[in-house]
Amino acid sequence: LNCFSPSVESSFLHCSACQPPVRNGAYSDNAVGAVSSTGCGESVAKVTLARNVVFYMEQGLSPQDAVKKALTVMKDRVDSLGGAIAVSKTGDFGHYFNTKVMIWASVQNGQLHYGVFPGEDLVTTC
Repeated sequence: LNCFSPSVESSFLHCSACQPPVRNGAYSDNAVGAVSSTGCGESVAKVTLARNVVFYMEQGLSPQDAVKKALTVMKDRVDSLGGAIAVSKTGDFGHYFNTKVMIWASVQNGQLHYGVFPGEDLVTTC
């Protein structure tokens, strides 16, 4: 899983030592699943967005519902936008974003699902 918001740092992507470090935007727990998020770094940190997604999955929500709930909480608490993708330990996938666009993709059972705009789910065979 990966979400990346390009910045000045992205001009140095040819150098592995110059890769942006993973901060608050990613979280995983082998017993539950993993998530990667993007958005305003300060807002993502304030609400521990990625950790909350995994927490909601621990509580029984699907990755899709967990991602949506965590981003709704972030919007309500700090009035900020973002997006996230998550996968459960069983391979269930979810994504949600409350921004205008977010590039996302997942592969499962030989099918590539991808999109850019809200509600978009394009499918092709791998």
